[in-house]
Amino acid sequence: MARQTFTPTLKMAANARRGLRLREKFGRGGTDVGVRRAHQLAERRDVSEADVKAMASYFARHKVDKQGAAHQWNSNSDPSAGFIAWLLWGGDAGRTWAEAKRAKLAD
Repeated sequence: MARQTFTPTLKMAANARRGLRLREKFGRGGTDVGVRRAHQLAERRDVSEADVKAMASYFARHKVDKQGAAHQWNSNSDPSAGFIAWLLWGGDAGRTWAEAKRAKLAD
């Protein structure tokens, strides 16, 4: 059976673009891997099964970042590094999407 690919949603692409803008402006948030993922999502390039699994794993590991005290979650004027990184991976829309796609994949 051929491997599936999935197209990121418009909201995921918008979140990734926002994350890239905030990262550029504030100089924090995300890793090189997150930046590559953000470009993939922003351009709505197909996501592989392995990418979906990586995204679901990222969100599972980093949901605690929402409790961070430094800077602010969902802020354009003082965003936390965790919030910027979250956006790079597609934000809340990316989390919902990746978890739903991940649940449908056979291991």
